[in-house]
Amino acid sequence: MGVSYLKTNGQQLKANGQKPNIMVKRYLLGLSLVLGLITASNAQSSAFGVKGGAGLGIQQWDGYERRPLLAYHAIAFIESAPEENKFAVFAQLGWHQKGSSEGGFFVTDPFTGERFRAQTRKFIFNNLSLTLGGKQKYDLSLFRDSKWYYLIGIRGDYTLGTNLDQYYDPDNTNPANLFFPIPPFVEKWNYGFTVGGGIEFPFSEFVSGLLELSVNPDLSFQYRQPEINNVRDPYTGQLRTIPSNSIRNTTLELTLGIRFLHKVIYVD
Repeated sequence: MGVSYLKTNGQQLKANGQKPNIMVKRYLLGLSLVLGLITASNAQSSAFGVKGGAGLGIQQWDGYERRPLLAYHAIAFIESAPEENKFAVFAQLGWHQKGSSEGGFFVTDPFTGERFRAQTRKFIFNNLSLTLGGKQKYDLSLFRDSKWYYLIGIRGDYTLGTNLDQYYDPDNTNPANLFFPIPPFVEKWNYGFTVGGGIEFPFSEFVSGLLELSVNPDLSFQYRQPEINNVRDPYTGQLRTIPSNSIRNTTLELTLGIRFLHKVIYVD
């Protein structure tokens, strides 16, 4: 009874949740157009490059404390490059791991009251993120022609996949697993913003290195699960109610990258 109830309601909610918000679709379309315009423009200098690194995934769960997740990311970017190199508009597309972890401490089984050491679990969401924003740059005396900058941008995410299948227990043999997120309630489309800062240090006139630190909070929920009634506890045989749960992502990312300058020179 409990298993079929979970599957049936999960599939219904998943079907309803797969229809993305129209505003998110328009936002992502707008970002794509801006990215195309920057790429196609030959009227001014531009810069492009790749960057990546590691960071911490942090999640807010309703009523549950979670540990940070060691997460990774890889990004391709393009930006305007005016001659004075003081301000730039940028667009970037990247793969980001988001999520949280738990384990290594004692927990109490909510049904039996038994205490046991929890195994380490990681809840990973692999997201494709498209960001549009601006950078304000300032001279830095650390290296010749180096800059320090801060940035802010708006971001749209699409969830490519998760590792939640390994915690999905369709046979309901472990009631504790019912308190973990399961695939049917994952929200595919999300949005948020990015703020951060970094250093731009040149290797030559056309090649520079980047070191960047950013915080990336989501404004939308990555996961939304309603209260689930009539779930049978396999230990006691009694029907239980699984409380509702919603999850929101934040990541703290440390990034190292390389930037290539495409310089346009006007000749009279």
